[in-house]
Amino acid sequence: MMVIIKKSALNSFGANHPDAIPALNEWYAKVKSADWRNLAELKTTFLTADYIANERYVCNIKGNHYRIVVRFRFSSRTVFIKFIGTHKAYDKIDPATIQQE
Repeated sequence: MMVIIKKSALNSFGANHPDAIPALNEWYAKVKSADWRNLAELKTTFLTADYIANERYVCNIKGNHYRIVVRFRFSSRTVFIKFIGTHKAYDKIDPATIQQE
């Protein structure tokens, strides 16, 4: 099982984007129950997941409507949510260094 840091970020984003709530809940459930050790294993669940840099990965949410940037610490089974937003908002950030507010 993975430990997800900053679940409150999912809740906050969902409050502003209610259409994303089912997809965020699905993402959360899949990540929490996962036991991935690397990107290849992550991609068995999220085919469109990509490595960015600095242990950061991006996944599409709700059929590519939104993006989530997370830092996976596979060795400790810990996930840090760094960013959730629209593609337009994602295009304005540096996903390798962004920190969730």
